[in-house]
Amino acid sequence: MSRIDYYFSTLSPFTYLAGTRLEDIAARHGAEITYKPLDIMQLFQRTGGKPVPERHPNRQTYRLMELQRIADIQDMPINLKPRHWPTNGAPSAFAIIAAAKAGGGDLGALVHGFCRACWVEEKDIAEDAVIAEQLEAAGFDRGLGGWAMVEGAETYARNLEDAVNAGVFGAPFYITDDDQRFWGQDRLDHLDWHLGR
Repeated sequence: MSRIDYYFSTLSPFTYLAGTRLEDIAARHGAEITYKPLDIMQLFQRTGGKPVPERHPNRQTYRLMELQRIADIQDMPINLKPRHWPTNGAPSAFAIIAAAKAGGGDLGALVHGFCRACWVEEKDIAEDAVIAEQLEAAGFDRGLGGWAMVEGAETYARNLEDAVNAGVFGAPFYITDDDQRFWGQDRLDHLDWHLGR
């Protein structure tokens, strides 16, 4: 079985716009997904990227146009300036890490649920109640987010190191077990093509 390392941030609108297409692609090709949430701001610092507010105004304007265009093409709602963005992405990442270890639910739905909560539903994905709600909706124990902080923090930090060492510089980012790298939700078709070769 082939493997896809999936590096992402629950704060990324492009991770939201990926929806659950990765899971569909992986199922079609019999591939396993390893979910690796990371600190996108630290990734930018380590790999030469800039947080959105520090980018040139031309880039900021284009980003908003592109986000709306992608959302329209895919018929997905999006709030370009959500009330709770940016927020602390670590608690939702810790919950995903705990859920991956516990099993029994749908990790793809959990990741997408957090992203949708931020980019559509005006919820703060750092809040305990929102985390519990998303865990339950994806078929996991509501309490997972509360007792996984230490291990979650360690794995979260390790995911960042793994990402930098693997050549990751943005999110979402997909790496196959033969080291083919795909950056962005707009490269999912390329990933699908590669897995089907």
